[in-house]
Amino acid sequence: MSTVSISAADVNKLRQQTGSGMMDCKKALTEANGDFEKAIEILRLKGAKISASRADRETKEGAVVTKISADGKTGVILGLSCETDFVARGEGFIAFAESCAEIGLNNNIANVDALKEAKTGNQTIGEAIIEQVGKIGEKLDIAQYALLSGEAVVAYIHSNKKNGALIALNQASTDAILAAGKQVGMQIVSMNPVSLDKSDVSEDIVRRELDLAKEKAKQDGKPENMLEKIAMGALEKFYKEATLLNQEFIMDGTKKVSQMLDGVSKGLTVTAFKKVTLG
Repeated sequence: MSTVSISAADVNKLRQQTGSGMMDCKKALTEANGDFEKAIEILRLKGAKISASRADRETKEGAVVTKISADGKTGVILGLSCETDFVARGEGFIAFAESCAEIGLNNNIANVDALKEAKTGNQTIGEAIIEQVGKIGEKLDIAQYALLSGEAVVAYIHSNKKNGALIALNQASTDAILAAGKQVGMQIVSMNPVSLDKSDVSEDIVRRELDLAKEKAKQDGKPENMLEKIAMGALEKFYKEATLLNQEFIMDGTKKVSQMLDGVSKGLTVTAFKKVTLG
């Protein structure tokens, strides 16, 4: 039994340091016999226990955030997931997501695993996530993350904050190029391309599309000697619908995305993109 007196000022100090509830802070300080560092560790362990107990919970809510470097040539996109929309809309939740993205950008971190190992203060981001679980009482996770570089990098986040895209372009920023990049971001979120261009579609997807087309043609009673030609035609249709540069531009159906970009600036194109969707 602790004999140390825990004052309201001590509890408030720990609350300011950790963001945990007043009663949780008082209990942690009492258990730690007034040792602040030990109390912080107790609160982190509480978060880990909550995280483990909620491991099977679905995290269909959350927020997508982006950060772009000062020179406009590197950017990150991050999707922080949670269980409820109430938490997703909270200022603290958004601020935490943005702080993680900032660390990713500043340290040129390429993937989720490396980001979770990165330091934020005296702990890793992975540990900070567990701590946040303890504060909020919901399962949280960095669901998706990417780093892109190019002559210009542009971000687009949909109004629901649950869908976003990061686009790398091959020409330096101008107002017109940035505006075109935003439009491409809208295209990506709306039309969900599977790849940038025909050459980027995986062999597995190509094989699947050809097999599906041949099977459908068989079921439609097409002759065996026509199946390959029919399947190739179906594959070309797939490329037009599912590869970004070949899609019809959503704001002008008379142009492909590649044609729209070239019209903004000769030779302008997308070199890479990443879409993040939560839920």
